[in-house]
Amino acid sequence: MSRCVALVPAGGVGSRFGAVCPKQYLDVNGLPLMAHTLSALAAVPAIDLVAVVIAPDDTWFDSFDWPMEKLRVLRVGGASRAETVRNGLAALGLAEGDWVLVHDAARCCIDTAQVARLIDTLAEDPVGGLLALPVPDTVKEADAAQRVRGTRPRDGLWLAQTPQMFRSGLLTRALGGGALAESMTDEASAIEALGLSPRLVEGSASNFKVTWPADLVLARAVLAGRKQTEGRE
Repeated sequence: MSRCVALVPAGGVGSRFGAVCPKQYLDVNGLPLMAHTLSALAAVPAIDLVAVVIAPDDTWFDSFDWPMEKLRVLRVGGASRAETVRNGLAALGLAEGDWVLVHDAARCCIDTAQVARLIDTLAEDPVGGLLALPVPDTVKEADAAQRVRGTRPRDGLWLAQTPQMFRSGLLTRALGGGALAESMTDEASAIEALGLSPRLVEGSASNFKVTWPADLVLARAVLAGRKQTEGRE
């Protein structure tokens, strides 16, 4: 029977954020940002294991408590996202048909129900797919001077999110190395490069990636509001 494993690449330093530590360890409502991410994934019944891939020289991880039975720490992070995911897959030693859900560590507001729906939707899919959001706004294309060069139709345009869910064997082949794989910013792009078409499963605007300081403020508010709602149920 196929297993279902969540893999969280967390080997980056968050240079765009400009914090004193990697952004996955910034405080969000009393816990490191990544703790919310890992807890949400671990709470999905269909997920058997949550593997977080950190850099070999990460000096932050052991400073925190990570009380999750499903959690496995892999200190094999690489220089790129593709290398980190590839190293994580190799370390896990999964069967070809096992499902892997790759999720950004900085998407700490992921909802457990969204992940469960992704898994249910793709369970029999021949390719796999990803959470994504239809583009809601008018899309402008800029020139080098930051002036509008044109307006692009938004019909059929989606914003890619994570998790992105593919079979272990297929994902390993897609990320097999070379300049093209290393330049990929998400796993779906690597699958597309094989000539395959991942399925888009509608996600939520709350599943945003913490990239800038303002995102951190929003994440704190979203998680605090969610906790209050759960407390009233």
